[in-house]
Amino acid sequence: MVHPVIELEDVSYTYPDGTDALSHISLRIEEGESTAIAGPNGAGKSTLLLIMAGLVAPSSGELRIFGRKISARDISRAERMSDIRKRMGIVFQDADIQLFSSTVYDDVAFGPMHLGISEGEVDDMVKSTLNFLGIGHLSERHPYELSGGEKRKASIATALVSSPDVLLLDEPTTDLDPKNRRDFVKLLKKLKEDGKTIVIATHEMDILPEVVEKMVVLNKKTMKEGSISEIMLDEKLLERANLDVPVVARLFKLLKNSDDLPLTVEDAIERIKELVRER
Repeated sequence: MVHPVIELEDVSYTYPDGTDALSHISLRIEEGESTAIAGPNGAGKSTLLLIMAGLVAPSSGELRIFGRKISARDISRAERMSDIRKRMGIVFQDADIQLFSSTVYDDVAFGPMHLGISEGEVDDMVKSTLNFLGIGHLSERHPYELSGGEKRKASIATALVSSPDVLLLDEPTTDLDPKNRRDFVKLLKKLKEDGKTIVIATHEMDILPEVVEKMVVLNKKTMKEGSISEIMLDEKLLERANLDVPVVARLFKLLKNSDDLPLTVEDAIERIKELVRER
């Protein structure tokens, strides 16, 4: 039986200066589900991820993580959240927030060391995670010496090292070149196969059909929630939200007047084969 891991009911958030960031958000993330939170800059995506991670308390509404109601008092006291935070990993939009030690190894080891895990076990966890991400050779490098793509992988390592059940990613393709973006998609597919629950906040639309099943369009409030294909093919909605239709779908829209458009390169290849056979 699938259980919800994160539930928000009528959640709103207002910044201390009185600016409304989120308004009446209700959302349910199921165990093992991959979900995209998409919207323009300033839509509240990052704030929503912080609330979902249990790092920020909503101004109003109810937050539940792993079935437990989370209050502002819980969030302010680390010992009340330790069990939950062991099971959740978050990757911030700015990698430098997560990379503050003198070496990549120390940054990745920081979390497990503060969970009371033995030094030997932490060493195994760090090396395994770095090798899994293909950056074992960077372990003794200073984060300032890394490229944008290397920093992104190192920040992901800090979130993955404790084998969290839930991974929250804020604009994860920032600073990634095409090759690193492809590698990132492969990584997400592997994590999905391993049963991780994944939430991606982004306005980068082209990678989403390959890695998520559900999508929420956000602009301080929920504009629409649905399957990836339902949202991606709603051009009027995406236009209102300042989001692009994936390149593959746009190309096929120009080539053939049809509402049944491919969203990924793999789907496009199959569709081209069908068109060739039809001729």
